[in-house]
Amino acid sequence: MDNRADARRFGRRAVLGGASAALLASAASGTATAEDAQSPNGPLSEIPIVLPRTELVYEAVFDLEPTMMLGQGPLGERRIVPIAGGVFAGPRLKGKVVPGGADRQLMRKDGAHMLNALYELQTDDGAVITVNNRVLIDKRLDGTPYAFSNIDITAPEGPHDWLNHLVFVGTLHSMAPQPKVLIRVYSLT
Repeated sequence: MDNRADARRFGRRAVLGGASAALLASAASGTATAEDAQSPNGPLSEIPIVLPRTELVYEAVFDLEPTMMLGQGPLGERRIVPIAGGVFAGPRLKGKVVPGGADRQLMRKDGAHMLNALYELQTDDGAVITVNNRVLIDKRLDGTPYAFSNIDITAPEGPHDWLNHLVFVGTLHSMAPQPKVLIRVYSLT
């Protein structure tokens, strides 16, 4: 099989060929070597690279209460930010942020911030969706800041059940000086 022709036919994806099958077989039997995996023309170079795409699920503006300082811990400063409410909307759902959630924060000693927000969203049709949003705020090697998150969403059975079958990531943007944040949630496809 001509891998170049298949790569053209399937875009940038290559196909798993005989050499990769041989590597997988040797890996299963314990005879694969580090050189097999690192060779630029070796078997692993034929495994498809499939980059994830994202699709907007919703964006939400959260109204926040004042930050409560919880004191220094072994890993850094601990804080909690109560969520007072807000709104959210996306292509397939919209509604309000239910008051009562909170964002637990750890300001690490190395300068990174780890956030863990647990909250509920109520859709316009009355469904209550639970969200656990874990955010890392840090700096790239070039010094520019970023804030990305890994999000778990649990929806009730019914019209929003599709949310239970996806992987979610997100972004976080401060709306300072207002006590608000903007969160955008995307599904990986």
